[in-house]
Amino acid sequence: MPPLEFTDSIHVSASPDAVYAVVSDVTRTGEWSPVCKECWWDEGSGPEIGAWFTGRNVTPEREWETRSQVVIAGPGREFAWEVNDGWVRWGYAMAPEDGGTRLTQSWVFLPRGLAGFRERYGAEADAQIKARSDAALSGIPVTLAAIKAVVEAG
Repeated sequence: MPPLEFTDSIHVSASPDAVYAVVSDVTRTGEWSPVCKECWWDEGSGPEIGAWFTGRNVTPEREWETRSQVVIAGPGREFAWEVNDGWVRWGYAMAPEDGGTRLTQSWVFLPRGLAGFRERYGAEADAQIKARSDAALSGIPVTLAAIKAVVEAG
């Protein structure tokens, strides 16, 4: 079984509140994500617990949309959401560090998602789970570096 969770961190030369303002604006995700090319809030929604948004993902193999719900919205501290009603959880945590922020991105494949993949993909489930795990492991460092560049450019 591939890793079902992954976390990585980077130092950003900006305050936790400034970093939070950027990462919690899901409409900017396309500026830093290697897979998610754009996101949009449901009508009237924003970065608050319970808010829903849609993401459009693109890889060389396919294009698809996801539905996500914000599960943590703590300005300057943490922002997280779950995809497909609890299949996968993504999040960012911010902590003061050396006059800036330690930004940590995390990804967890949740039990409901594993069961859903087994139901949806059958014999191909393990290969599909591995592909998603590989994408998270390779994408998170790229995403963090891009967020750092976006935030520090102002």
